[in-house]
Amino acid sequence: MDFMQYWQLSDMVTKSLFFVLLALSIVSWVTGIIRVLQSRKLAVSVADDLSQKIQPTQAELVDADATTRRLVIEQTLLKNIARYRFASERGLPILGTTASIAPFIGLFGTVWGIFHALHNIGMSGQAGLGQVAAPVGEALIMTGLGIAVAIPAVVFYNLAVRINRRVMYHANDRAHDLLSSSAQLVAKPQTTVASKSAAPQVQVAKQHQSADEIQQTGHYRSSASSQS
Repeated sequence: MDFMQYWQLSDMVTKSLFFVLLALSIVSWVTGIIRVLQSRKLAVSVADDLSQKIQPTQAELVDADATTRRLVIEQTLLKNIARYRFASERGLPILGTTASIAPFIGLFGTVWGIFHALHNIGMSGQAGLGQVAAPVGEALIMTGLGIAVAIPAVVFYNLAVRINRRVMYHANDRAHDLLSSSAQLVAKPQTTVASKSAAPQVQVAKQHQSADEIQQTGHYRSSASSQS
């Protein structure tokens, strides 16, 4: 018996489960392909995009102190990384749900098909092996359909999760680089200010030293004149 004959003998419950599995299959394939492509694109551009988004914040905090600058930049980086994580996880619940429930939907269709076949056999009064084996074997088609729907969903889910880990790695790596560069930018102005503030003190010290030398020179001269 081919699939068309099985389709004609199936009831509304089996046909409804078939359309549910078909819809889940189409949704999982479309979602999986789009999710993988978008995750790969995000993995390539996430580092440069994060640098571009943090540049306006760095420009606004040029005159801020080191603690404020680091805190604001760190919070901005965390906010953008959370947005990248949320964007990279879109569609994953659909894939995970499809991978989880599709085999059970197929199993339920098989159980219902076996019940329906055994009921028809009981109504006909023929209980031979030929009458039982064919309907039961045909009912197992639903289990096969459920597994066929679940396998691509699992593959797409694991592939997307793997690419999303790469996205987060690149984002966190660039975030540490940006924090390090911001700390260096803060250290340079502080060094310049410290050198400027230390310059007058050095000049004052030099002036005091010169005055002391003049006094000592005068003292030496007065002592020499008195001795002569």
